[in-house]
Amino acid sequence: MRVPPIRRLLPVPVSALLAIPAAGLVCVAYGVLVERRWFRLARRRLDILPAGAPGRITVLHLSDLHLVRGDRAKVRFLARLPRADLTVITGDLLGEPDAVEDVARALRPIRGRLGSWFVLGSNDHFVPRPLNYLAYFRRRRRARRGVRGRAPELVARLEADGWRHLGNVRFQADLDGFPVEVVGLDDAHIGRHDLRVAARGAPDRLGIALTHSPDAAPELAALGWDLIVAGHTHGGQVRLPLVGALVTNSHLPRRLASGLFRLGPSVVHVSPGLGTSRYAPFRFLCRPEATLLELVPGRAQ
Repeated sequence: MRVPPIRRLLPVPVSALLAIPAAGLVCVAYGVLVERRWFRLARRRLDILPAGAPGRITVLHLSDLHLVRGDRAKVRFLARLPRADLTVITGDLLGEPDAVEDVARALRPIRGRLGSWFVLGSNDHFVPRPLNYLAYFRRRRRARRGVRGRAPELVARLEADGWRHLGNVRFQADLDGFPVEVVGLDDAHIGRHDLRVAARGAPDRLGIALTHSPDAAPELAALGWDLIVAGHTHGGQVRLPLVGALVTNSHLPRRLASGLFRLGPSVVHVSPGLGTSRYAPFRFLCRPEATLLELVPGRAQ
């Protein structure tokens, strides 16, 4: 007796239905095994220095490393990054509490020539824990806290290596003779930021602001900071064609989940980040990224 091929026994709609979960499995495998480790360096040029300013300033912006012990691929990528005038990190350095030493070692090669600054995120203050993915679709999702992490140890370890922690701190500096004013806010996502420190003290200087969550960006823009760098969103982590980011864990519109945009007089850069939570090790159409910002003259004084 001749057995007909199975494809002839299945109606076309059933065959199509079977293809859907197969395609889904391929996408999940790609997101877990390929894209979340497919790191890249993006370069952006910003004409925000005062017209006539001498030279340029390079800023290496990193965010959301979520580094865990043994993360060799990410450590190798960090070691290959170009050295910039400034290196700024906008939070969520730790992927697990026991990775403090791993973070310190990984960041040593990329300290800035003129300055190395960082702020903390919720995953530095509190131990990461399993996620309820559906909660990210709530319009007003409450930020979780939980078991305290090793933020004080992380800060002490990085400061011993020459990094400066900007936890609700504003200061003025000269970068090879170029005057700047800098502010760093603690994580607005968990209510640890203090905008009282963010009032401009020297508005004639170039103002650079660091914040983990971009939710603080509108207030920083209203205060007149020229460049605002943030992270936290992971660029959405999962993006779809024609749709973009599905969720961002931010109050800003989804279209502002990553990249450069303007808020009033300010330029904002939201990094898609380099990592993911270990409880959601997946990216899709949203590659992990470090960004080299080249600041050049062009802004009217």
